[in-house]
Amino acid sequence: MTISRGNLSMLYWGYELQSAVMGPIRLAASGAMGAFNAFGNERCGDLMRPAGAGWELLSRMTLRHKRPAFGVDSITNARGEVLIAEEPVMSTPFGTLLHFRRIERVPLVVGLPKVLVVSPLSGHFATLLRDTVRTLLQDHEVFITDWHNARDVAVSAGPFGFAEYVDHIIAFLNTIGARAHVLAVCQPCVQVVAAAALMAQDNHPAQPRSMTLMAGPVDVRVNPTKVNELAMSKPLTWFENNLIARVPWIHRGALRRVYPGFVQLTAFMAMNMDRHTKAHQKLYQHLAKGEHAEAQAIKSFYDEYFAVLDLPAEFFLETVDIVFQRALLARGELIHRGRKVDPGAIRRTALLTVEGERDDICGIGQTAAAHDLCTGIKPYMKRHHMQPGVGHYGVFSGRRWEAQTYPVVRNMILSME
Repeated sequence: MTISRGNLSMLYWGYELQSAVMGPIRLAASGAMGAFNAFGNERCGDLMRPAGAGWELLSRMTLRHKRPAFGVDSITNARGEVLIAEEPVMSTPFGTLLHFRRIERVPLVVGLPKVLVVSPLSGHFATLLRDTVRTLLQDHEVFITDWHNARDVAVSAGPFGFAEYVDHIIAFLNTIGARAHVLAVCQPCVQVVAAAALMAQDNHPAQPRSMTLMAGPVDVRVNPTKVNELAMSKPLTWFENNLIARVPWIHRGALRRVYPGFVQLTAFMAMNMDRHTKAHQKLYQHLAKGEHAEAQAIKSFYDEYFAVLDLPAEFFLETVDIVFQRALLARGELIHRGRKVDPGAIRRTALLTVEGERDDICGIGQTAAAHDLCTGIKPYMKRHHMQPGVGHYGVFSGRRWEAQTYPVVRNMILSME
């Protein structure tokens, strides 16, 4: 079935109407669940738990369009507990440079390495990298690109495309200052290489000391995945005509052209519907049995997964074109505001690439391709790490990220200090 641009805009309105209709139903279910938790749980026990589980699942039947909290209020390391405060350092209509400021009980004699985490703009908020941030905070001063939901950005703010994304990375690194490091997760690996190359070409004083690229599509011609094949299966006009809508007037970004987050999430879920159905069946079973820890693990994942943002249409379409269809960086043909981007100009920035053995979104070799592009970096300043046993998300979150991948990242950053 083909959806025209006008029909998709109507679908967006239908989605908003459905959310409004379901609101009172979810509220009622939430109230029933609260009453059960307050009075029925102890009195009725096992008899009422299945009903309580059903109410809770009904109350959770919604997507969220506001960024969840990072929830990284403190960390514990060898020196004890360190409090963390979130501080916006720089902000534009489309994104905020967010600093996780450490409040040390005993002042450090030597400052920690500064790391800019560049989060993907791909339908979810930067909080998807919560585990990445929490782990990095053990040994680093951490900043992150906190991208805004495009449906909340007024049309008067102008467009936000591939070039603007690169400009933001350069501006954020410049704000952090000299001797910072940059770590890109997934989609923005291409933009980070471009930003580092442009800064090197300009001999910019804030060009990063190291560049870590994690599971990103630097060259999608290597080991294409289903995601790559989908991007190549249609002309760019198809994506524009079928996946771009205008934001309804009830939002601050009314009439802005976007790729709606709920559309992307629906497509992703459709690819693995059986997995998501089974996960919610397990959630119901855990709730009905009173297995709170097991239920909370599933709820925490879907709280984040169901928090979606709209992408600016320019950025989405240009990413499909530049990164996935024409692979311009890999071909040596990327132009940024009239200038050719030359990754070979990068000399002072060390390079680490990280890939996951079971990654079905970014194929093995796609990120490592950066080594062939960055010909100006000395061999002793390059390293590649292939993490066994993980898929896409396991590259930057979870047990293996913390225990096996992170030490490699930390050592690369430390080696350039």
